[in-house]
Amino acid sequence: MRIGVIQTGRVRGELAERYGEYPPMFEALVGPAAPEFAFEAVGLVDGAPLPAPDACDGWMITGSRYGVYDDVDWIAPFKAWLREARGAGKPIVGVCFGHQIMAEAFGGRAEKHDGGWRVGAHRFDVTPVDWTGDVGPVTLHSIHQDQVTALPADASVWATTPGCAIAGALYGDPAAPDAISLQPHPEFSPEFAGALIEHLRDQGRVAHDLTEAALASIRGDADNARVGRWFADFFRARR
Repeated sequence: MRIGVIQTGRVRGELAERYGEYPPMFEALVGPAAPEFAFEAVGLVDGAPLPAPDACDGWMITGSRYGVYDDVDWIAPFKAWLREARGAGKPIVGVCFGHQIMAEAFGGRAEKHDGGWRVGAHRFDVTPVDWTGDVGPVTLHSIHQDQVTALPADASVWATTPGCAIAGALYGDPAAPDAISLQPHPEFSPEFAGALIEHLRDQGRVAHDLTEAALASIRGDADNARVGRWFADFFRARR
């Protein structure tokens, strides 16, 4: 399968030199569980045109510093493209901003959370799907201040945690969804997650007490590899 990774944000400043950009992180997440997959990055945030939905067999949407409500010229066309791609039967996976813009594109709502930033490792309760098997809670890294607050009528909650009720979504038949999304970042290594939290702290965007607790919570790779397998199996199930 050829998986397109639509890049809607860039890694901040010097962090890009140390950790690279988002599309390779997604390839590193899914690739070990799917060595037969090929990955192709689309730099939407840098002005690359949206490809035809059938240019790839499936699509992944990265995180972004933007909110779905921001006045950015590519956001409205991208929402329309997501509807077109889903209508064409292309499986879609969204993470963080990807989770939020999918909800908006398909009839839900995402907005700035009145509780502020959520950073660090959190445990999420996950609804089992055919390709996940029976699952217990998973631990993943979170860095966000926006949340999905309402899902469209044809979607259901996939993952939830206190303080972020809609942390994951299943679109279509919940037993065999045609699109899925997560608010947390399974593509973030603990090193990158920690460095990004420190960067936000140093910029004065996140309070020191919050970042210290978040940094203390980060342990190992969390359940990243497990979620990478889920994403791979989701794409295979929709082949």
